Amino acid sequence: MRANINVSFIFWLPHPFRQSKYIFPVAHSYLSYLQKQTMSENYIAIIGAGPTGLGCAWRLKELGYDNFHVYEANNYVGGLAASFKDNRGFTWDIGGHVLFSHYKYYDDLFDRLLEKRYLNHTRTSWIRLGDRFIPYPFQNNLRYLPTPILLECLIGLHRASQNSPGASRNFREWILEIFGEGIARHFMFPYNEKAWAFPLEEMSKEWIAERVSVVDFERVLKNIMTQKDDVSWGPNSTFKFPEEGGTGALFRAFQPHLKGHISLNKRCTRIETKKRLLHFDDGSENYYNTLVSTAPLPELISMLEPPRPDLMSSANDLAFTSGVMVGLGFSGPSPSDKNWVYFPDDRTPIYRLTYFSNYSPKNVPDENHFSLMGEVSYSPHSEIDKSNIINEVIEGFVKTGIIPEEQKKNIVSTFVIDVPYSYPVPTLQRNAALGRIIPALAQMNIHARGRHGLCIYEIGNMDHSVMQGVEMADALLDKGDQPTIAPFNFLQEK
Repeated sequence: MRANINVSFIFWLPHPFRQSKYIFPVAHSYLSYLQKQTMSENYIAIIGAGPTGLGCAWRLKELGYDNFHVYEANNYVGGLAASFKDNRGFTWDIGGHVLFSHYKYYDDLFDRLLEKRYLNHTRTSWIRLGDRFIPYPFQNNLRYLPTPILLECLIGLHRASQNSPGASRNFREWILEIFGEGIARHFMFPYNEKAWAFPLEEMSKEWIAERVSVVDFERVLKNIMTQKDDVSWGPNSTFKFPEEGGTGALFRAFQPHLKGHISLNKRCTRIETKKRLLHFDDGSENYYNTLVSTAPLPELISMLEPPRPDLMSSANDLAFTSGVMVGLGFSGPSPSDKNWVYFPDDRTPIYRLTYFSNYSPKNVPDENHFSLMGEVSYSPHSEIDKSNIINEVIEGFVKTGIIPEEQKKNIVSTFVIDVPYSYPVPTLQRNAALGRIIPALAQMNIHARGRHGLCIYEIGNMDHSVMQGVEMADALLDKGDQPTIAPFNFLQEK
């Protein structure tokens, strides 16, 4: 922040110099001079108080470093991991978040901040296909399918198992190469087209890793013959959730530890890169030595002065899925013990339903209420009617058998939030674009990190995002490396 500097010296000036035409230029110059003097130690500005920004700030403070500040455009912290409580007593997340981790540091931080006030869950997730629920992952549990579809999926999977892997050039071709035509047609194509709202043939296949369960034909056949449910795949097969306050409770818990280091309602609008000066929408400005930005990368580039048309051209090769999150609060007990459900078919606009009241009973006013959250993706490739989205989601729940028609009258609360940046899309051009953008920003002492700041979906989970910030702090203070981003050597940031 701007240093707290005593300006009473102005009134010690000789009388002629105390006129406003003298005072304000002198005062501004003196304040700027003193602020720069306070920056003899590297002053680190952080744009965004989401998981990455807070993770960076926490680690700086933990390492005993105080010359930093976080600027957040909203009046709350948490970014996409924020939570809100409505006037009917329902708590809502921005989508179906669950808390799981690849890092001991993150686990320990989670325990410390929430003081172990959280619930542990074993995942119960499903796919709704036609008139039945199929356990997730779909490809591991084909025995639940109607016989004609089961046979189609098995034949396709067997033929795919005879392929030599590696010939596919994009995500769509990869799906066919690995799963065959049956699974592709009934689940993989329609679900991913809904979730990404982006042409699958324009997406890379390199991001898959732990995001998609890859199975072999023998395993699938054995599950069918032995009538076995194969549901434990993936890093989120068990997860935690805050007892109260939604996912945002974790990030609100950072605030007392970072008192004096976070400014809310502080939206950065311009960045003078040569002066290293931030301009905000309230007219204020602040110098920095090092800038850590978690803003969506195209927005960061658009703020740079002088402009960088070369970087903006590269940013045009990046893509993002947008989303509308619709929450519905009902009177009555929860009709299911499920955690979430995926929807590949077109009877509903949502791609995922979360039984949010099952995450914590305190997400609803009392045991006589329950809550559902539906997520709808959109993009220039797949537009939606936002004005009617609540009705479409409700009708979709009826058509797919999630609620009976008569239960519509029990809706007592609705929540809608439009998220312009929901998922960074792993496009075919992404790596090359980031390979041009990130090093160029680093040369200006600007480090882009976070889900949409770095735009790498593979490391965009909540734990990844926090750790990107933590590791950025380590790197800035020469205390450690950045293992989360290290595998992506195309970044080449020095």
